[in-house]
Amino acid sequence: MSLIFAAVAPHPPILIPTIGKDNLDKIEKTSAALAELEKFLYHLQPDILIIISPHGQITPEAFTINLAEEFEINFQHFGDFATKLEAKGEMILLSANKEKLSAKSPINIISQPELDHGVGVPFWALARNLKETKLIPITFSLLDSQAQLEFGKSLKEIIVGSDKRIAVVASGDLSHCLTENAPAGFNPSGKEFDEKLINLLKNRDTQGVVNLDAELIDRAAECGRRSILILLGVLNNVNFNPQILSYEAPFGVGYLVANFQLE
Repeated sequence: MSLIFAAVAPHPPILIPTIGKDNLDKIEKTSAALAELEKFLYHLQPDILIIISPHGQITPEAFTINLAEEFEINFQHFGDFATKLEAKGEMILLSANKEKLSAKSPINIISQPELDHGVGVPFWALARNLKETKLIPITFSLLDSQAQLEFGKSLKEIIVGSDKRIAVVASGDLSHCLTENAPAGFNPSGKEFDEKLINLLKNRDTQGVVNLDAELIDRAAECGRRSILILLGVLNNVNFNPQILSYEAPFGVGYLVANFQLE
């Protein structure tokens, strides 16, 4: 069964109506693309959902795997005290393969029930109706690009060897400096980075993503590249059709929704 779904999703909390309110009409493309992706994922009914987040507990020299029995998702930090979700944790898949994973990549295992919005927003958008699907949140390391890819390849070996139906989502926003009022201010490198990354994904050029210029990456002020690299590692030697469902940046941050439809 193994890998059945692979996608990239952004994580702006304004996607949630109780937070976005009057701003929802500004992210219609993103909302519609995620709704399409949610229907696709619901039809597949995965046993396990892995979400790779930039905003969990980061261990600079290791990849952090969150193995808790139950997870809680809320958005109180964003003023929303109404939206609350729960998810079952998957305890066995990666803990049983800890030695296999750590042989190739440094890993750090934690048990943290309360999840960050980097996991919470994609889970709300894509999986809140998947009541039986178990969740594994992963946070990337701050190691180099090749290390992110290699960790993804190690994950793939475990996924392929499983009898479970497994979905993987790379959570991340692209450049944070696309307009004057962007969170990181304006830098023309933001647009250049986003365009290059999306073009590389369209062309399935994984090594091109690995080799993106370090100075360009730094100037772009992005948070999704490492998540995407891990996903590309999972997709190593897998036939897939990259579908860019939407891209927009109404608030100066690049929001990409992509489905790497498996063939």
